[in-house]
Amino acid sequence: MITLANITFDCADSATLAAFWSQALQRPVDDGANEHFATIGADEPGPTLMFLKVPEAKAAKNRCHVDLSADDRDAEVKRLLGLGAAYLAEHDEYGHQWVVLQDPSGNEFCVA
Repeated sequence: MITLANITFDCADSATLAAFWSQALQRPVDDGANEHFATIGADEPGPTLMFLKVPEAKAAKNRCHVDLSADDRDAEVKRLLGLGAAYLAEHDEYGHQWVVLQDPSGNEFCVA
């Protein structure tokens, strides 16, 4: 059997990016977070969000990203922008609507 254990974000400062995602998802950062390594949800069911410091900057569009679902997309996008996300685009395709944002490390994610 195989299971999905972690969703890992490469970044320049793990504690800072974990703090953003902690606020975005309203889930606490796990104990022991520092600039090199941090997690959210390590003791909870489902995948852990893991943040790892890497030396290189992000260079291109993500090939894999996180999709978030919100009851009030516009309100959540506004809240996420207030937390430090950046707006990239809005899409309405194939019967689906979503907004593309970037977290403070430049990782794209969508809110539908």
